[in-house]
Amino acid sequence: MTLTPWNGAKDWTPVDAAHLLRRTGFGATAQDIHDAHKAGLLATLERIFSEAPETSDFQETESILRTLAYASDNVNDLKSWWLFRMRRSANPLVEKMTLLWHNHFATSNAKVHSVRWMADQNDLFRKHALGDFRALLHGVARDTAMLVWLDVNDNRKRAANENFAREIMELFSLGVGNYTEHDIKEAARAFTGWHVREGKFWFDRRQHDPTTKTVFGKAGTFDGAAIVDLCLDHPACPRFIAFKVLKAFVTDRPSKEQIDSVADSLKREKFNVGKTLKALLASELFFSKDSRAAIIKGPVDFVVGAMKSLDANPKFGETTRLLATLGQDVFEPPTVKGWDGGRLWVSAAALLHRTQFSVGLLSGERYGELPKLSAIAADLGSDPQGALAKLIETHLATPLGPEAKQAFIDHWRKADGDERLRGALHLILTSPEYQLG
Repeated sequence: MTLTPWNGAKDWTPVDAAHLLRRTGFGATAQDIHDAHKAGLLATLERIFSEAPETSDFQETESILRTLAYASDNVNDLKSWWLFRMRRSANPLVEKMTLLWHNHFATSNAKVHSVRWMADQNDLFRKHALGDFRALLHGVARDTAMLVWLDVNDNRKRAANENFAREIMELFSLGVGNYTEHDIKEAARAFTGWHVREGKFWFDRRQHDPTTKTVFGKAGTFDGAAIVDLCLDHPACPRFIAFKVLKAFVTDRPSKEQIDSVADSLKREKFNVGKTLKALLASELFFSKDSRAAIIKGPVDFVVGAMKSLDANPKFGETTRLLATLGQDVFEPPTVKGWDGGRLWVSAAALLHRTQFSVGLLSGERYGELPKLSAIAADLGSDPQGALAKLIETHLATPLGPEAKQAFIDHWRKADGDERLRGALHLILTSPEYQLG
């Protein structure tokens, strides 16, 4: 099966551009959408997948925030560092993929207790964000934070610990139902001796079981690296990764046919995630009606996206605390399974917190500094229909339903000045449609 190229590229609209930019980053400014529409789909994809140089201001601030996190060894400072990257990086797709891999290989500082190790793992995800999944899985298998998180120092020749082997198969490469308990036990013996010493991966040959193991019906004197390769060669692996990619970029509930198409692409591209994703983002599947507004925004997407769309400068401490309240506390996922997402993001309590965030953001006080609303208002004009059209297609790029549109128009006619725009933006940010990406 192949991913069919989208036949609507020649009729590329600002709404199409906004759809692509929302999925490949954290929100988009009106200028971003204008530029993408003017450039066209293929040129925009080429730009998104090409590494852009970061500004000197970005590099300086990023370095200061990272140094502060190392000096304090406080994970909240590291959260601020990553929030800055997500909001300001010239390569938003890389940061979005880094978040995807952080959830896929969920590791929490609550157990690791090292800002430096968590930052190193984050760098690993970023390095391979759009690259070879084989290299990423091998890298994670030797990553210090992951090794500590999954208790590898307890994995000894005479007492194999199954945690690491189980998560490699269940959560990282294959999924439930594609291995047996015997496979886990045998693989655990292969990982014996994989330890952490002085903050680094260390192979303790004395604690390694060098005898023959049988995994997936194949026998050999396997070590940990060989087990990783066996998982990568398993037919379930490309389908498992395809499901994760589709869930992040296309739909919460991908079909078997969709998974097969992306898995086939991954196999053809030898697990190059970037090449597969690029084909997916240019496909009929990605631009189909069923794929539009088909993903419930996670807290990071919702919060950082709103800030970028409105060109707000976040207050890092307040914003990272908000993300924790909303249920997506980066560097501290709830379990080894990460965040389930989907409808769990929009409980009654979570929607209330999202509403409170929109009030705080639009006040320009609690969560960040907003540009002058009068500048945005001047661009919109006084006609409510025209103002709504511009906001939908540019500033917030959200296709509102009839009820939300009418509420917007009613408010626009009654209010004036900054309160008119502030209320209108609040209606959009709290609308059911804006919770979808």
